[in-house]
Amino acid sequence: MNRPFVVTIASEKGGVGKTTIATNLAVYLKALREDLPVTIASFDNHFSVDQMFALGPRPKNSVADLLVGDSSDELAVLGQYGVQYIASSRQMQAPSHSPGWLSQQLHAAVLPGILILDTRPILDWFTEAALLAADLVLVPVKDRASLVNADALRQVLTAVEHSDRLWLLPSLVDSRARLNAEVRVHEFLVYAARERDYQVLDICISKSPKVESLSSGFSSSIRPVLTHARNTAVHGQLKQLAEFALSRSGVKSRHGSGFRSGMMPADLTEMSVGHRRRLVLECPLCCRLSLPDAGHFYFDLRSRRRGFIHPDCFEQISDDLNLGDTDDPDHLFALTIEGQGLVAPECRLTAHMFDSEGSLIDSEEVDLSGRQFLVDLLSMITGRSLDVAYREFILVDRVAQNAAAQLADSAYRHFSLRRRQIARELRDAGLF
Repeated sequence: MNRPFVVTIASEKGGVGKTTIATNLAVYLKALREDLPVTIASFDNHFSVDQMFALGPRPKNSVADLLVGDSSDELAVLGQYGVQYIASSRQMQAPSHSPGWLSQQLHAAVLPGILILDTRPILDWFTEAALLAADLVLVPVKDRASLVNADALRQVLTAVEHSDRLWLLPSLVDSRARLNAEVRVHEFLVYAARERDYQVLDICISKSPKVESLSSGFSSSIRPVLTHARNTAVHGQLKQLAEFALSRSGVKSRHGSGFRSGMMPADLTEMSVGHRRRLVLECPLCCRLSLPDAGHFYFDLRSRRRGFIHPDCFEQISDDLNLGDTDDPDHLFALTIEGQGLVAPECRLTAHMFDSEGSLIDSEEVDLSGRQFLVDLLSMITGRSLDVAYREFILVDRVAQNAAAQLADSAYRHFSLRRRQIARELRDAGLF
């Protein structure tokens, strides 16, 4: 398509992660589809877009020129990470024409791919124009106030019969925050939003000090999560968000969960989509590409994510969990996590060893205090912060082999049978 698919990030409340989501979404979209043109512009005057994407001298034109009729494809310049951007402006004056004019302007533009619009934390002419131009509206919510404010945004879209384009995105919610002993703030927000008939994404952008630090420091540049915080749960969450935006636009990621063309081995592209679904291409410990080298296969039951751990990384994990005292390499080990609220204020992690027949050999509870690398590992495997864990089951193969062999039909069926047997064994023992 020649006209852009427009994604608008909007919220009347500040501090919900709106700009962080907009800028990182652009980077992740480009990473998932290297050949897809991705452009970003902001109607806010904080210049975060410029600080992340600018290359070389400041462009002569800015987003202010878009509002006087200049073509968006002529205003967009190539920036870092392959993302195009339209320079921000402090001199933003609302035009005399109606907000619906921007929709006509953008949809008539010869600007292929996806255009992301970051908005101000207020429902003014610029935000309303961005809403009316949008094919997809993402509204970050972190508390009751941001949820209540979302109704004004929905009314704008309802007036033009486009309310189905609005999705709420839980964002920057402290997973430890609770309304009472049983109900977390995140759970309440999702429940309250659906009760009000909102569409809510099954993704929560976690609050992360590491991610927050990327926009502060001595440098004037802002760094994306993809390159500077891949060991956080937010990395997986933003990737899921980008995949959702791609699915709504009708554009598919080139390799399902790949990040660069050529990362998926050719012998895997021939396999069924089911075997490759939710396949993570990076080692969850070191975050380096784990394919096509041999590695230890892992599978997370709840998210259905699967991938491979480098042998050196697996040895570090095995030593930390005291799983090296066996002579049989065909043994598997499982990790079960019981989340906060089920057992205690902190999660409880237990490691279980099984023999080649799927019989339980030993179980040992693991103390997570002082083991941040292990917390980060589990977050990467499950694709979400450990703080929001409920009941998790992760199975890891002690035998290192290449992806093609592990994901072949016969080998994968064998692994699936063992997985179900091990899960039954844990349930029968009251351990899961």
